[in-house]
Amino acid sequence: MRPTAKFSISFGLVTIPVAAYNATDTSASVSFVRIHTADGGRVRNQPVCSLEGVEITQDEIGRGYKPGDGDTVVPLSDDDLDALPLPTAKTLTILAFVAGGDIDPLQMGKGYYLGIDSPAAAKPYVLLREAMERHQRVGLGKIALHGRETLAMIRPMEDALVMQVLLWPHQIRSMDGVLPERQAEVARNEVSAAEALMDSFGELSEDDLHDHYRESLEEIVAAKLAHREPEFPAGEEQPAGEVMDLMAALQDSVRAAKRSRGEDEEAAPRSGRTAKKSAAKKSTTAKSAAKSTTTKAAAKKTAAKKQPAAKKTAGRGGRRAG
Repeated sequence: MRPTAKFSISFGLVTIPVAAYNATDTSASVSFVRIHTADGGRVRNQPVCSLEGVEITQDEIGRGYKPGDGDTVVPLSDDDLDALPLPTAKTLTILAFVAGGDIDPLQMGKGYYLGIDSPAAAKPYVLLREAMERHQRVGLGKIALHGRETLAMIRPMEDALVMQVLLWPHQIRSMDGVLPERQAEVARNEVSAAEALMDSFGELSEDDLHDHYRESLEEIVAAKLAHREPEFPAGEEQPAGEVMDLMAALQDSVRAAKRSRGEDEEAAPRSGRTAKKSAAKKSTTAKSAAKSTTTKAAAKKTAAKKQPAAKKTAGRGGRRAG
C-alpha cells in the first residue's frame, strides 16, 4: 500500500514523522459508466479549453482560483502553493485533546491509517497512541492535504493511529426547515416499547454486513449476457403503509424480531385484544384466589369459636360423671 501523503505530527515538543495511507476502498462500491442509449457507446468527459475549443492533455492542465463571482481566474503554480506561509503544509499540530463523543459525526470525512516514516518515530508514535488510549481522548489539529487546509482528528485504533478528516463547522448546514413545526408527544409506555424493540434487534451478523445490492446487480448483468431472466432468492416482504396504532406496531415488531431468531414468541409482549384478554384472565384468577383465601379465613374463625364451646361441654360432662 502506497502512502498518499507524508507529514509530521507535532505533540508539544515531540515530533512524529508519519505516512498517511487510505483507510477506505471506494473501488469496491457499485459504479456506473455513462453510455449513449442509441448505440451503447461510452460517453466520456474530454478536457476542452473554453477559449480555443480544442481538447488538451493532462500535462497542460493546471490550477486556477476565482477570487469573486466574475470570470477572472488567477493561475496558481505548485511553487505558489509551496510558498504559502502555512505550518500545516508539512505538520499536523495537535491543538487540543477532547473526548471522542464530543465530535459531531456529521463532521467526519475520509479516514487514513498513519504509519511511522522513520525508525526514530516508533517510540513517540507508541507513546502518543497509548497516552490517548489511557486518557480516553482524541487529538484535534489542522493539516493541509491535497492543496487544502482541513481539520483533522487523530485517534488510537488497535495498535495504530488513525487520522479522520473533519469538515469545518461552517460546512455543516443548519437544520432550518427540517424539523416538524409541531413536536409530537409520545407516552412513556410507547418509549418503553421502543426500547424493548431496540433490545430485541440483537447483534449485527455477517450477512448484515454483506453488499447484497452489488450481488443483485451482478446477477442482472449476468442474466442479460446469458439472455435469461435474473434469479433472486425469495425474501420476506416488508410491510408498508401508515402506522395507525404505534404501540401495536412496536409490540408486533418485537415478536417478529424474536420469531426471526427462533426465540419463544410467548416471551414477547402482547398487543391489543390479546393483552387485554390476558390481563382480564389474570384479574379473574387474582379475584378467585382472594375469594378462596377469604372463605378459608372465615372457616378457621368459625372453627375457633366452636372449639371452646366443645371444651366447655366436655368439662361439664366430666363433672357429672364424677
